[in-house]
Amino acid sequence: METTQVRAQGTPSGRLEPAGLGAVVGLATGAVTVGAAELLAGLGQRAGWASGTPSPIDAVGAAFIDRAPPWLKDFAVSTFGTNDKMALYVGITLVLVLLSCAMGVTAVRSRRAGVAVLLLLGTVAAAAVLSRPHASSTDLVPLLIGVVAGWWLLTRWTGRFVQRPARTGSSGSTVASREVAAQGRSPREARSVSSVSSVSRRVVLGSGLAAVAAGAVGVLVGRVVAGSVRAASVARDAFRVPPVARRVTVPAGADLGIRGVTPFIVPNAEFYRIDTALVVPQVDPATWSLRVTGMVEREITLDWATLLSKPMQEAMVTLMCVSNEVGGTLNGNAVWTGWPVRELLKEAGVRPGADMVLSTSVDGFTAGTPLEAMTDDRSTLLVVAQNGEALLPEHGFPVRLVVPGLYGYVSATKWVSELKVTTFADDMGYWTPRGWSALGPVKTQSRIDVPRDGDTVAAGTVAVAGVAWAQHRGISGVQVRVDSGPWEQARLGTDATIDAWRQWVYEWPATSGRHTLTIRAIDADGRPETDKVAPPAPDGASGYHSIQVTVS
Repeated sequence: METTQVRAQGTPSGRLEPAGLGAVVGLATGAVTVGAAELLAGLGQRAGWASGTPSPIDAVGAAFIDRAPPWLKDFAVSTFGTNDKMALYVGITLVLVLLSCAMGVTAVRSRRAGVAVLLLLGTVAAAAVLSRPHASSTDLVPLLIGVVAGWWLLTRWTGRFVQRPARTGSSGSTVASREVAAQGRSPREARSVSSVSSVSRRVVLGSGLAAVAAGAVGVLVGRVVAGSVRAASVARDAFRVPPVARRVTVPAGADLGIRGVTPFIVPNAEFYRIDTALVVPQVDPATWSLRVTGMVEREITLDWATLLSKPMQEAMVTLMCVSNEVGGTLNGNAVWTGWPVRELLKEAGVRPGADMVLSTSVDGFTAGTPLEAMTDDRSTLLVVAQNGEALLPEHGFPVRLVVPGLYGYVSATKWVSELKVTTFADDMGYWTPRGWSALGPVKTQSRIDVPRDGDTVAAGTVAVAGVAWAQHRGISGVQVRVDSGPWEQARLGTDATIDAWRQWVYEWPATSGRHTLTIRAIDADGRPETDKVAPPAPDGASGYHSIQVTVS
């Protein structure tokens, strides 16, 4: 009997090795699966039948953020800063590419195993979708359709492109037929006797690239469609800051006007953003409401129109992220407009024994704030405007919290939807069970903005300048030390409020050589910032900020 000869090495010229072909097929399958799911998720959000986070990419990313340990969060923020969300998207994309290629290579060996990998990945994504706030079963529809499309493509391509070489056994039947049948392939598929079917590299690569391109287009279109849920955008464009009963102004001399120093009032578009929302919530004010629950005499539901009818006030407050490293820039000063939270809690009637307010965002984030900070005379506000304009979506439109004196992770909830009056013994905010302190008072700190670390400056008088902060205590002084010399007093900008930072400048008589400049701030009670070096976790970084400069 005539037997089929199989090449011992390689494949026919111009053809892909089975593993390479499988990687292309897997990548195409993954792209089609994700592209279809993302496109339908965007359409679902636009049409309103998707209530949670139907996007599998967003859901998986958000679930990952929820479960990320503090050290990983610190690494991401310190490495990527405010680009941490983009870095996560890039990471998700790379992981998807690798898993898709592995799925395709597996499918070359066993189609059933390849399909099993696809279903496993789909199950993980489905669990992530269902784990998001406000999730419903309809949120799974885009993902299910995407998985079906991927399954169809994977089985069709492996059936058409990938067959094993046939080897004739002693009984006259081919070993390949038995192997293929065991893998779930039909007798028709078993007729092929080439290690890779007669599909050329060009056809495989061309088809694969076309599928990947189609998937990418699906993702992009889905993003554009979902991002135009544009009731929120229209409402923001139409927003006008309500009348303010109590205004604040920036006093003359608060901004020293030194080039390179962070502006005293940071423009909205330049304000730092650190939060757990992988996708910025788009909240229509017409549907927004804030519930006051828990240990209160009467529960209250506050809607947008009612909030805007309240007597508004302005407050100048510097916000600070607990992840800010010594010398870092994850902070900013702004004028905030809103209604005092203490007035809302007064209407609700706080019951004895409460010591915490758990604020919740529409995306599920929570922060535990000491009740005292919500009810004393500080300017804790339900904010509707920043620097005289509607909040940007990234900064909490339509309503967010601003609490002077506390790091943002225990106070500055964006897109706020509930205030639960409770106790620290009964409830914890998002970051506390992840290893962060339940209380987050801002530490006294200072930063050198100019010159930059490693700069070369000319000999003579050099302006060493920056900002210092001790929210809700105030700054009374900043001192500069050159090398191991004595501490010298810097000149402070005008004090606007104890809740805002202060600019400072030291006119340094610089001499040739390489020098180390170190600073420390002193709060309004006369206490200097600590020289004890500490990382951001669990309650904020500390230590003197130092830079090195060369004087020529």
